[in-house]
Amino acid sequence: METIRLTTAGAIVRYLIAQRTEIDGDEVPLFPGVFAIFGHGNVTCLGEALEGVQDQLPTWRGQNEQSMAMAAIAFAKAKRRRQIMVATSSIGPGALNMVTAAGIAHANRLPVLLLSGDTFANRVPDPVLQQVEPFGDPSVTVNDAFRPVTRYWDRIAHPAQVLQSLPQAVATMLDPADCGPAFLGLPQDVQAEAFDFPAAFFEPRVHRIRRPGPDPGELAEAVKVLRGAERPLLIAGGGVHYSLATEELAAFAERHGLPVVETVAGKSSLPWDHPLFAGPIGVTGSSSANALAAAADVVLAVGTRLQDFTTGSWSVFGDERLRFIALNAARHDVAKHLAVPLVADARRGVQELDAALADWRAPSEWRERATREYAAWNDTLDEAAAAPTASGLPSYAAVIRRVNELAGPDDYALAAAGGLPGELNKHWRSFGVGTFDCEYGFSCMGYEIGGAWGAAMAVPERTVLSFCGDGSYLMSSADVYGSVLAGQKFILILCDNEGYAVIDRLQVFTGGASFNNMLEGVRAERPARVDFAKHAESMGAWTETVDDLDRLDGALQRARAADRTAVIVIRTDPHAWTGGDAWWDVGVPEVSERDEVRVAKAAHEAGRKHQRPGV
Repeated sequence: METIRLTTAGAIVRYLIAQRTEIDGDEVPLFPGVFAIFGHGNVTCLGEALEGVQDQLPTWRGQNEQSMAMAAIAFAKAKRRRQIMVATSSIGPGALNMVTAAGIAHANRLPVLLLSGDTFANRVPDPVLQQVEPFGDPSVTVNDAFRPVTRYWDRIAHPAQVLQSLPQAVATMLDPADCGPAFLGLPQDVQAEAFDFPAAFFEPRVHRIRRPGPDPGELAEAVKVLRGAERPLLIAGGGVHYSLATEELAAFAERHGLPVVETVAGKSSLPWDHPLFAGPIGVTGSSSANALAAAADVVLAVGTRLQDFTTGSWSVFGDERLRFIALNAARHDVAKHLAVPLVADARRGVQELDAALADWRAPSEWRERATREYAAWNDTLDEAAAAPTASGLPSYAAVIRRVNELAGPDDYALAAAGGLPGELNKHWRSFGVGTFDCEYGFSCMGYEIGGAWGAAMAVPERTVLSFCGDGSYLMSSADVYGSVLAGQKFILILCDNEGYAVIDRLQVFTGGASFNNMLEGVRAERPARVDFAKHAESMGAWTETVDDLDRLDGALQRARAADRTAVIVIRTDPHAWTGGDAWWDVGVPEVSERDEVRVAKAAHEAGRKHQRPGV
């Protein structure tokens, strides 16, 4: 058997280069690049191996391990899980910085390969720099923190283990049901060890995403339930995008007359003006979609895990006899709330369900109601976007509407945590299919910047428009600089409302006093305002601060023309929010000295009566 003698690190790099995939009929690298911050745990071996193959596997330097891994995750999302980025860190704090990003990938079912340095397998030099020492278990390192937030986890204790572990990691990340982050811990001594690897291990291999079809019995039951529906509703989730099923979904809805609503992850499955689109559903959703959910007797949930923001903590569905049909590649997701299971790839499942339903159509009265509800919702949005605020500053709604009006059909809108996801989910009108990314599975602050960098890398032919609050910027702004260094441009619309305004809203709504969220209420000797434009400019970005919406128009045009990442800063009102939200289950104190809390508790318990108790 022909062998090649390589270090463990060299073998990993060579294997990654050999993996290929297909996108639109073209063969491309499965792993197109690496985000890296080097330290003593990964620079001498993995770094040495990467340096020699930069033309085949380019390495991009991050500024923060968390945000560079976010960039890798957003890249995979924009590529619809067809390509996977690698992120590598040293041991200790660098590794732990990536745990949060692993949580993002795990919650959102997105692939990323995380390679972290580790302590010595032989333990001779213990304790080494940045090593924690659990006294009762010397085998535990900080890398064990990745176990609950990864789909595949391994620590390579011998070079030969790579032969088993790497193919399993790749298979996990490409599996439509188990897709998520994979982690390999690389002890420093093992990275350096040489081994005679079989040459066949490094032969190029083209991977294709599996498309499992539905079980005939499950398909027949789903058809039976749908055919008996009087008020059927289709919920489009993120799996519609990952399966590349948007065209099939639209054709299915049109042929059978089903109103379609979207989750946050499923947003832009249909254009906003599609005749069967009825708005976003749930807590950050629309009055139209939520009204239809309250009346629906059958819900076909395609590619969604039915998170609490989608279901209003299971309060938006009003018919006690409601039946769910869960079409999903993951068995875990189809078993929820006694749904009729339909385990299948979204595209293939929709196609086969379409054929089996033949000429069946939903009642026309139901479609007409959906149209009326959606039209009324859009009138509400127009009013909210035009409404003046008490402060005179523009609302989030007004900023989003103005940017939306100036956006092109292929612009890629991106957001994450705070108040912007809710306002964008309501107000952003998707002109094109597959043009929206809001990280709301893990709702992680900072994704707006790291994620925008990764998206800009993945779709360089598009303009990435990232909406970010001042809180997220202060938490994770470093990879504005990373994008400038790399030359991968995005436009950041930074809405400064001087605090964590949406959490302040929740705090006050549940009866609490405004506390520790807004700048005016923070314990501070000198509550200074940050000049965000100057800060971004110091990292090499093109910047501009605007005072009103009219100046935003010109700034956005100049940002598009800029030759690098652009940051537009605009002050926004912290208290103007768009209504229409569904109920959401949060902990409201049962006992409090505040009258406001007692009133809020009573109101919350009244809402709980509409909650669907697990069936």
